[in-house]
Amino acid sequence: MASAFVFSDDTVLCQQTPDGWWPLQVQLPQTRPNPDDSGHPQAYQVGHVTLLESLAPNHWLSDGLPDDSINIKRKISDINTFTAQAASAITYDYAVAHNVALPLVAESSGNVFLPYRQLITQLPVALTTQISQAIQLLRWQTDTRFCSRCAAAVVHADRGERAMVCPVCRLRQYPRVQPCVITAITRPNPQTGEMQVLLAHHHRYGEHTLPRLYGLIAGFVEVGESLEHAVVREVAEEVNISVTDIRYVSSQPWPFPSNLMLGFRASYAGGDIVIQEDELSHADFFDVSNLPKIPSKGSIAYELIAQIAHEQCTTL
Repeated sequence: MASAFVFSDDTVLCQQTPDGWWPLQVQLPQTRPNPDDSGHPQAYQVGHVTLLESLAPNHWLSDGLPDDSINIKRKISDINTFTAQAASAITYDYAVAHNVALPLVAESSGNVFLPYRQLITQLPVALTTQISQAIQLLRWQTDTRFCSRCAAAVVHADRGERAMVCPVCRLRQYPRVQPCVITAITRPNPQTGEMQVLLAHHHRYGEHTLPRLYGLIAGFVEVGESLEHAVVREVAEEVNISVTDIRYVSSQPWPFPSNLMLGFRASYAGGDIVIQEDELSHADFFDVSNLPKIPSKGSIAYELIAQIAHEQCTTL
């Protein structure tokens, strides 16, 4: 019998275990797939998606993996070695409409819907990536009901292809992935020589929440831009400085709304900080040994900053 994760917007149904929260999979009733007009069974239904396998980072990391492990009931010892197997995901509304048996959802029962941002701090990388995949696909289904060319109602592609197809003009619409660059910019402190990293407080973090949260410079890649060009442009737009020695580090799918975060590092080349006031309220270079509040563990921003701190023999 097939099983599936259950979602409500960007939250997923989780179960309390002795070692923390873990996404719960519910059993799906056995039903015959409904064939479409071509006679092929429909691979997807609105509110129900198939998730691809999500590989563990050790498939591409060489060595020197960070000592960052957790011990959950499934005896996962290292967040970098756990691979999330192919699975399914459904929405809460789909579960109710199709009589999927759900556990009691309440704090007292140990079953609650938890937000993605909370889970990335404690779950294996591959599992959080798979949860991100589910959030994006379910939202894509909801947002892609009509053809963007002729406005006709679309249907799911058959044979397992992730696409919405217009039955009138045959336009195929695929899940959108929006590339974003995020950059950790460093320089030596002009007075002490200690390594510093440029951090900025964005208006979206909230002006009255203390301590203030500071993050890295980030932004969407424009049409016709290389990734490196996007780094140079975003840094110039947001803080008015120039950078050099731009180098790619790693990436992370981010489901807000459907981004692929491409992490870079760069060195400060020159200029005085002048913030883009409609986006930022403050930006400055901070000593690695004296950082403000930064994004949570599990985010690519944290990983980029942690890499710099590790090089300076500093722990976050």
